[in-house]
Amino acid sequence: MTQLWADVWERATAVRPVPDAGFVLLTGAVALGLVLAPITWPRVRLGVTVIHEAGHAVVAVLVGRRLSGIRLHSDTSGLTVSRGRPTGPGVVAMMAAGYLAPAVVGVGAALLLAAGRGIAMLWLLLLLMAALLVWVRNVYGLATLLVGGVGVGLLTWYGDQEMQSVVAYLIAWLLLLAAPRPLVELLGTGRTRRRTTDPDQLARLTRVPALVWIVVFLAANLAGLALGVMTLAPDLLA
Repeated sequence: MTQLWADVWERATAVRPVPDAGFVLLTGAVALGLVLAPITWPRVRLGVTVIHEAGHAVVAVLVGRRLSGIRLHSDTSGLTVSRGRPTGPGVVAMMAAGYLAPAVVGVGAALLLAAGRGIAMLWLLLLLMAALLVWVRNVYGLATLLVGGVGVGLLTWYGDQEMQSVVAYLIAWLLLLAAPRPLVELLGTGRTRRRTTDPDQLARLTRVPALVWIVVFLAANLAGLALGVMTLAPDLLA
C-alpha cells in the first residue's frame, strides 16, 4: 500500500515539458468546435454543469451552509441544495459561484498546464468528481460522475503521456471556451427564460436586476477566457 501511494504521488506531481504552440492551438481549435457544434454542445454543457454545481457546493460549505445534495439532469441542468440563512452575503456568494466556477477552474487548469503539471490537473479533477459522488442524490448524476471519474482515472494510470496531454488541454480549453455560452443563451431568452435561474434568484436576493448579474458573469467569464489564452498560448498576443 505504501508503494502504491508513492506511485500515485510520483505520478500526480510529475512535471512534464510544455507542448509546442501548434499542439496547444490545435487542441484549442478542437475544443472550440466542440463548444460550437450543436451535436456536441449538450455533452460539453453537461461537463460545465458539473463544475457549475461544484462551485455552488464548495462555496456553500465555505460560507458555513449545510450541503444537502446535488442533482445532475439529462437536460444538462443541475441543482445544488443547501441549508442556512435564506438571505445575506453567504447565500449571495453561493448563488454567484455557479456561473463563475467553470472559468475559475479553467484558469486554474491553464496555470497548471503552463507549469507542466497537466497530470496533476487530471488528478485534481478526479478528486473533485470523487468528492461530488458523496453528495449526488439522483441516478443520472451518479452515473455521470462515475463514467467521468472512471475515464479520467484510467487515463491518469494507463494513458500514455501524449494522450494525457491531449485530454488535459482539451478539458482546460473546453472550460474556458464553454463558460460564457450558457450566459449568452440566457441573454437570448430574455423575458421568456425561467425565473428560477441563478441571476433571477440573485435579483430577488439583492434587488440588482437579473440582466446586470448576467452581464457581470459574462464579463468575468470572458476575462477568464482572455487570461486562459494568455496563459496557454502567450504567443498569440505577443
